[in-house]
Amino acid sequence: MPRVEGPQHGKLQVRVPWAEPNSRFTALFERWSIQVMQQTDTAAAAELLGISWDEAWGIQERAVARGLAAKPPLQLRQMGVDEKAVGHGQDYATLVYNLEKATVEWVGEGRKKETLDAFFGSLSLELRAAIEAVGLDMWDRFIASILEHVPSAEEKMVFDRFHIAKHANEGVDKVRKSENWELWASGDPTLKESKYLWLYRGENLPEKHRDRFAALQALRLKTGRAYALKEALAGLWENTSLGWAKKYWARWHFWATHSRLAPMVEVARMVKDHLKGVMNFFTHRITNAVAEGLNSKVATIQKMAFGFRNKSHFRTAVLVRCGGLSLYPRTPDNPG
Repeated sequence: MPRVEGPQHGKLQVRVPWAEPNSRFTALFERWSIQVMQQTDTAAAAELLGISWDEAWGIQERAVARGLAAKPPLQLRQMGVDEKAVGHGQDYATLVYNLEKATVEWVGEGRKKETLDAFFGSLSLELRAAIEAVGLDMWDRFIASILEHVPSAEEKMVFDRFHIAKHANEGVDKVRKSENWELWASGDPTLKESKYLWLYRGENLPEKHRDRFAALQALRLKTGRAYALKEALAGLWENTSLGWAKKYWARWHFWATHSRLAPMVEVARMVKDHLKGVMNFFTHRITNAVAEGLNSKVATIQKMAFGFRNKSHFRTAVLVRCGGLSLYPRTPDNPG
């Protein structure tokens, strides 16, 4: 665009209705580009659009900046927190979710207490007090940050039931491995190739495996007892009130700690150490199911891109596809 010079403002580039300042593309082309990039990875989008990889990232970065600038005041009542591996090794990002809107609210580097502190530091005390519930796993650094920054946090933290189920599954598998070694030592292949059978919920077990699984359960194996404990623990969240849930938990905890199955005893102790946050579910009734769904989308983004070496690009890609932002530039036919 040509430049003009005046006595009051000096040299300025002429503004036009069909392109944004400093952009090499028309607004309509950027809108189309964003739509393409939301459906594929950046490299493929650049090839389809006939632009360079750097230009494609520039369009996305402008879109995120535009969306964040136009974003209405934050109203975060139900919040989720999770970490996501970004690259190789111990390279993580922390994601904050809006569980009501099913969007990614914020992306930070690392998974330390200081990472989540930075998010809370961007909020006023009023906004932090407005948070009604926080869904998270039992990562102690996130817990410490939430306790420090969210008023009445002990009443608001809800430890994710799916995370607890994961620990219970790991407990069952440890029992299976140990028992399998014992049986193999005496030449008994009973538990051979049965790992995944024990990880299913009873109602989700494929029909083709039901006969074998029923036969295994009839043998009164240690693994069978661990599986029964896992299935019973999943029943905790089916209780309709906090009072009933506490009674159910007391019975399950007694059974697990007297099972003589060390991995399941360990699960029982872990849950007991975080029992307040587990029981808060019956007040707030939130889970990280929305967060897990968004995590799946993020994993797809990473897979399409073959990973991210640049953490800034990871943040941009996630917010473009999962941020719920108004990304498009204004055009003459759509000025909003």
